[in-house]
Amino acid sequence: MKLSRIAPIAAIAMAGTLALSACGGGSATGESGGDKSGGSDKQLSGSLTGIGSSAQKSAVQAWTADFTGQQSGAKINYSPDGSGAGREQFLAGKAQFAGSDAYMKDEEIEKSKSVCGDDGAFEFPVYISPIAIAYNLKGVDKLQLSPETLAKVFAGKITSWNDEAIKKDNPDANLPSTKITAVHRSDESGTTKNFTDYLNKAAKSAWPDEAAEEFPKKAGGEAAQGTDGIVQTVTKTDGAIGYADASATGDLNKASIKVGENYEAPTAEAAAKVVDESPTVSGRHEHDLAIDLKRDITEAGTYPIVLVSYHIVCSSYKDQSTADLVKGWETYVVSQEGQDSAKENAGSAPISDKLREKITPIIDAVKAQG
Repeated sequence: MKLSRIAPIAAIAMAGTLALSACGGGSATGESGGDKSGGSDKQLSGSLTGIGSSAQKSAVQAWTADFTGQQSGAKINYSPDGSGAGREQFLAGKAQFAGSDAYMKDEEIEKSKSVCGDDGAFEFPVYISPIAIAYNLKGVDKLQLSPETLAKVFAGKITSWNDEAIKKDNPDANLPSTKITAVHRSDESGTTKNFTDYLNKAAKSAWPDEAAEEFPKKAGGEAAQGTDGIVQTVTKTDGAIGYADASATGDLNKASIKVGENYEAPTAEAAAKVVDESPTVSGRHEHDLAIDLKRDITEAGTYPIVLVSYHIVCSSYKDQSTADLVKGWETYVVSQEGQDSAKENAGSAPISDKLREKITPIIDAVKAQG
């Protein structure tokens, strides 16, 4: 029997201490093989600290509860401080893994060698989800936006909801003259990098800036801290529009985005389809599985404002018990059981079997130093 449970965010740090009954297909260990949950009955113990992506928050809550239910001696502490903070703390040796909505930069990979040994850090996707364009506009419960219109809204070039460009995308809507409040992240964010990457690749004439974790100050708008800050600001502000992981947007209205000749809603299935159609980043080592997302895709049924969130781990740890615990934890996270739990509790799209087959040898390669 599979038990799904979401703990409050304050309870994540305590989840590993709870003696929950095992549930699901099998135990999670660092050993490969076995059933889809990733291993034998080997019991692990110890504590892991993870810092990073706030988009992963609900998924990590579910993974933590499930994993520690199978491994009562394990404790997982995750602080959703944002992708930039996660990578920074990981590279400073203050976390055993990081969650990041953006893959590592070349200089970060090089820097990781001082913490993780000569092979540096490994990274691989664990969470796929659409980035929703959430909005709050009285009287408008359906909204369509082309890439160019969306880019101009967040660049501060379109400032009222009855602008001609928005009318063109929504010929049947009764659009008010309400002022647009475009809300962006105030912190360095992988979600921002994914969003600005989409704007640059799908609407370059309206958004010439390259992808960046920090939203460009010249664009203006209103800043908010973290995913929760975006959602709270949009919720309380008539005329507001913002971007956030779809799982966090709750009952807010979400715009459909023009892809080719169609307008596509932000569904997990449409996001996953883009990932399957995208290549990996070239020139990286064999244990780096960064995805070069195809933002300008025009195929029907795809949603290219997609977030692929990674876990970053060391290639080697100071002791065998930590290496084993990291392997066991990550094996569960990417397992079919773990991915189904994230889908149920966070609305994400499970990684494909093909992608899992690429990730498994990366996790298997994690070892103890010496």
